[in-house]
Amino acid sequence: MTTIEVKDLWVNYGNKSAVKGLTLSANEGEIVAILGRNGAGKSSAIETIEGYRSPSKGSVTVLGLDPIKDRKKIISKLGVMLQSGGIYPRLSPKFAISLYRGYYDNPLELDYLIELCDLGRVSDTAYRYLSGGEKQRLSLALAIVGKPSILFLDEPTAGVDAAGKAIIREAITRYAKEGATVLVTTHELNEAERLANRIVVIDQGQVVAEGSAEELRRNFGGKEIVFTTDEPIDLPTLSSAINYEIELIEGRKYRLSGDSSAATISALNAAINSQGRAITEVAAGNSSLEDVFLALTESQETAVVEQSGRRRRRR
Repeated sequence: MTTIEVKDLWVNYGNKSAVKGLTLSANEGEIVAILGRNGAGKSSAIETIEGYRSPSKGSVTVLGLDPIKDRKKIISKLGVMLQSGGIYPRLSPKFAISLYRGYYDNPLELDYLIELCDLGRVSDTAYRYLSGGEKQRLSLALAIVGKPSILFLDEPTAGVDAAGKAIIREAITRYAKEGATVLVTTHELNEAERLANRIVVIDQGQVVAEGSAEELRRNFGGKEIVFTTDEPIDLPTLSSAINYEIELIEGRKYRLSGDSSAATISALNAAINSQGRAITEVAAGNSSLEDVFLALTESQETAVVEQSGRRRRRR
């Protein structure tokens, strides 16, 4: 079932548009990661979906309701996890969760939340003494205490070590499997790839791509062969021999972009051998999610650079 529906959304600030005709949806039980560079329009879009900002144009429905007009009906069905802060430093996780449970008619059980977010060992420890990961897990517990149907998470694993990230991912995944829709905004691309069922990339207020991490790599990423040789090679001669451009990465490590087939690797090896050199390491595959993300959002970076250049010239 579709729980979030955004159609042709525009969000304006005076004469400037932060969101420009954005359309997206999310389904029950789905984890959707929203990716975009700073200033891409992510926050404006999410705040409008949450009901904190009015659309300048277009429509937003959450659980079939208008998040502003139907605020009283919808507020108890939403859970929000901020990036940091918002908890009194002397409160323990157990006390904080118990306090938040009192705000809802049908909250989740205290013991379930303590177990889900792995807070048992620190349940009676004051918030100010918790580690960064423990603070994030408590924030997650407080976001879902009211059993929300829609969960908004802002950088849920920011500043958390590898073990803590795994715990948070597992908790989010378990909660989504109960039927909740989860929207995650993050700059941690590895986390988005591991956590989300679907990734939506926003650039300059518009959706420029969406799909699973594998689909994004396949549809928008290039193929490449990265290899290392025992001795430096003659790059122009090698590129001419196999009809592919090759670039030096560092030392004796090189990249061939455009093809990663076995036939190309074989031709590459033969051409290198003809120079009296040998491949010592080779890896072939599609571009990383980071490569795809940077390529999809390159226009925004270019615009910022050009704008900065104009400012410099005016000085």
